[in-house]
Amino acid sequence: MVNDEGVSRPALREVRIDKRQVRVLAHPLRMRLVGALRVKGPATATTLAELLGTNTGATSYHLRQLAEVGLVIEDPDRGSGRQRWWQAAHDVTNWEPSDFDDDPDARAAIEWIQGDQVRLLAETADRWFATQHEWSAAWRDGFGMGDIFMTIPPDRLEELKAEVWQVLERYHREAEPTASTDPEARPVQVFLAAYPLREGLQ
Repeated sequence: MVNDEGVSRPALREVRIDKRQVRVLAHPLRMRLVGALRVKGPATATTLAELLGTNTGATSYHLRQLAEVGLVIEDPDRGSGRQRWWQAAHDVTNWEPSDFDDDPDARAAIEWIQGDQVRLLAETADRWFATQHEWSAAWRDGFGMGDIFMTIPPDRLEELKAEVWQVLERYHREAEPTASTDPEARPVQVFLAAYPLREGLQ
């Protein structure tokens, strides 16, 4: 992919997870391992254990489980001797809840993953509320969230999500070179969500 300045940027590596992958991914430590590898880049089980506050045996075991279904892969260019380096196989995980309607175990797994995303959002917001006074006015104005109400059919909602996601992907690509040259750049996490309006307000 080439940006407006003619500079080539790699497209995001995406995976549409299948039933086997979703059953493996639905685990607190495995979700955190995949997330850490996507954010921090390749790492060893020892480094990941230190980062996530667990032990090397646990990270090694769960990395192997993730590797069996292709969600993480070894980084052969970094490995030396018995030390194994791991990297995320993809940048983005995609699915539709209806993908798993015919498999109760996979459906339960994806529902757990969705719930874990909401828990992560709540934890992230709580950390922000506790520390926002330490940030500059520009960042305090930049961070945060909002909502909007609308009446819309499901196909148009899908179009809306896809269009917003394209914007997020563009900013993600453009942020890569900025991160190394702009001293004001910081890692941020952007959530995208849409839910039915509470009954009684419709």
